[in-house]
Amino acid sequence: MITPSEQVPHEWARVHFAGAELSRVKQVDRVITIAEAMAQSPGATLPQMFAHPYDLKAAYKFFADPEAPPDHLQAGHREGVRLALEKPGRYLLIEDTSEIRCADQARPIEGLGPIGASQEAKIGFHLHSVLAVKWPETCDRATPRRPAVEILGLADQQYYVRQPRPAEEPPHSSARRVRPPEQLESGLWEQACARLGPAPENPDVTWVKVGDRGSDIYDHLVACQKAGQRFVIRACKERVLVAENDRPAGKLFEQARASASLGTVELELRARPGQPARQAQLALSVTHVRLRAPQTAGHGPGARPALSCAVVRVWEPAPPAGVTPLEWILLTDLPVETLAQACEVAQIYAPRWLEEEFHKALKTGMKVEALQLETAPEWFAATALLSVAALRLLDLREIARLLPEAPAALTGLSELDLEVLAYRVKKPLKTVRDVILGIGRLGGHLNRKGDGLPGWITLWRGWQYLQTLVEGALIGRNLKLKPG
Repeated sequence: MITPSEQVPHEWARVHFAGAELSRVKQVDRVITIAEAMAQSPGATLPQMFAHPYDLKAAYKFFADPEAPPDHLQAGHREGVRLALEKPGRYLLIEDTSEIRCADQARPIEGLGPIGASQEAKIGFHLHSVLAVKWPETCDRATPRRPAVEILGLADQQYYVRQPRPAEEPPHSSARRVRPPEQLESGLWEQACARLGPAPENPDVTWVKVGDRGSDIYDHLVACQKAGQRFVIRACKERVLVAENDRPAGKLFEQARASASLGTVELELRARPGQPARQAQLALSVTHVRLRAPQTAGHGPGARPALSCAVVRVWEPAPPAGVTPLEWILLTDLPVETLAQACEVAQIYAPRWLEEEFHKALKTGMKVEALQLETAPEWFAATALLSVAALRLLDLREIARLLPEAPAALTGLSELDLEVLAYRVKKPLKTVRDVILGIGRLGGHLNRKGDGLPGWITLWRGWQYLQTLVEGALIGRNLKLKPG
């Protein structure tokens, strides 16, 4: 979690980027200056961030520096995350890939490739991020809302550019069956395991990889187990199961759906396109299975050892009229035998949407796709800084859930920020919740009793408006102090 002093833009930039692995001190100073401007003006263009042309020119020059790759820029930030991950506790490593659109093919950018469907003529790159959060020590399954978590930061981030299929490769073959993992887009998940490294051997420390259906890759699950990284992964494929003697034992979805319910639990579901937020009554079941290894380059089906795990099915037996019933079939190697354990697995999967919110914060809030840069390395360097800055927006709302009654200063707003916000909303701001609701009100949140906390987009709009008000207040004070 970001502390109040770290939330002040300059201190925040220093904490997260003073440890950048760059060869010259001036480079480190420059990255701190750029990061501070990004934190001060989220969503602004680069020309808007810098008042002086020299700073803007220096930023463009810095992004083009071959000695400033993303891993080096985020080194200090990731080291801080890594140190936090080694302390006693349970940590979720929430992982996903998002497409970053840079331009259409009418304006080619050196080093980038196609994204989306081939007929859409878009170019860009794929951003694969691992968001680290701390899971609470106690988890009340009677509470329908998923627990609030402490956001630690980015544990890893990869940049992938899609390449054309090699001419010698059969046109309709599965890439995973003929290419090595390092050449596969889906290999990003396995590479993330290797880049994170083995989980600490301390029995009081648990890492849990959390992913949506895109992460349901057999070799990814194997890599997790080899690295001691537990997993909760939503199943995508109807896999073949095998018994202890390796004989076929049915199919994954068939077995999961045939298992009897252990009981029910109430869970609050977030709003989705066409569906408002609601509370759902969900049933849970547990099945222990062995997944047959699929065919891959150099190995036929079942040639490699089977993978043992549990399957937690979460489903809605009686959904409201006109609503698509929820169903999660979750693969996990966490200990799960009881209803309470199955419920915790479901709750662990529920924060997966934070990764989606992070990508929204990066695209909509920080406007990464609006950058005007000429080469892939420039895009990657700028994205590395904007990604860490986007976490400030994400952290703001989670603090309100985690510590709503803490002093208002914990939000990191300056005294002037709080003074201006209190004046604008005409209410005293004593707690974190007061501040979050105040910012939300500036963004259009009505703060009615049943509305709950404002969403991320609303907070972002309110934050931008507040920064404009604060800048106006500063200008007004300076004009009053100006002689004559």
